Amino acid sequence: MNLAFLDPDQPKFPDPSTALAEPDGLLAFGGNLEPKTLVDAYRQGIFPWYQDDDPILWWSPATRCLIEPKALNISRRLLRLLRQQPYQIKTDSAFSEVVKACAEPRGDGGTWITEEMMDAYTALHEQGQAHCVEVWDGSDLVGGIYGVHIGGIFCGESMFSRVDNGSKVAIAHLCQWMAAEGLELLDCQMINPHLLSLGAISMPRSDFLTRLHNIRDRQHKWSLTDSHDWQWR
Repeated sequence: MNLAFLDPDQPKFPDPSTALAEPDGLLAFGGNLEPKTLVDAYRQGIFPWYQDDDPILWWSPATRCLIEPKALNISRRLLRLLRQQPYQIKTDSAFSEVVKACAEPRGDGGTWITEEMMDAYTALHEQGQAHCVEVWDGSDLVGGIYGVHIGGIFCGESMFSRVDNGSKVAIAHLCQWMAAEGLELLDCQMINPHLLSLGAISMPRSDFLTRLHNIRDRQHKWSLTDSHDWQWR
């Protein structure tokens, strides 16, 4: 099967089920990162992921990593931290800073969040589709997550921590709000031990797409507010 090429001016995504088995989920290349294109992609369970020297690559893995907000696994240690409330939680007050923090090199020294990607998600944020949850220690940004809100799903793009459990605190507050507002899924894309510790599950692409199609048109406004005084049980 040939990899689909997307027209740079009028990209049209192929059926996600036609994605390659190896590398897992690679669906298409080309297109653009305009807000309309990104929203169209997320509504179909597709996301961009590529390096600086690559063309824009679009993915829809055979197995999806997801967190159901009501089933978030909060360890005793994390619960103790949440109850202590050492941090202030904010939303959308420093979107660009969160994206830049997520783009900082880790482990192998590389990052997939290019300048082009940062600009694209900032533009999406300015249109009210991309959001972030921030963890602050005084005037220091110490953790956070950003992603795209589509109906009843929040598509997480990346997260970061500058303190122990910084990103987990952000996810916990995000999931608490999602559960209260009736959002059903936090899309984490690819499985890893960090997400598994939070109760993430793996779902076949076909099942994920069925769920996505059922919830993507729901009307849920982004109403998450600064919440450092939330109660944790």
